[in-house]
Amino acid sequence: MPEPISAEQLDEMEHRCAAATPGPWKSIAEARRETVGSDFIMTAGEDIYLSGATLADQDFMASARQDIPLLIAEIRALRGLQP
Repeated sequence: MPEPISAEQLDEMEHRCAAATPGPWKSIAEARRETVGSDFIMTAGEDIYLSGATLADQDFMASARQDIPLLIAEIRALRGLQP
C-alpha cells in the first residue's frame, strides 16, 4: 500500500496546478465526431496539441486540470487542513 500523501506533497501538487494554464480544460477530439481535424486540449490560453497520446490519455490530461484541485481540497478538508 502506498504511503499517505504528505502535506508537502499536497503543496507541491497545488503549486503545479496554480502554475498551469487556467482551467477549465476540455478535450476536443475530432475523431470522436468523425470529422477531419485535430485532437487537442482547449484551455483558457493556448490550446495544447499532443503527439502520440490516445484519446483516453488526452481526456485524462484535460480532466486532471479540474479534478486535481478538487481532490487536493477534499484531502485538506478531510484532514482538517482547510484554511
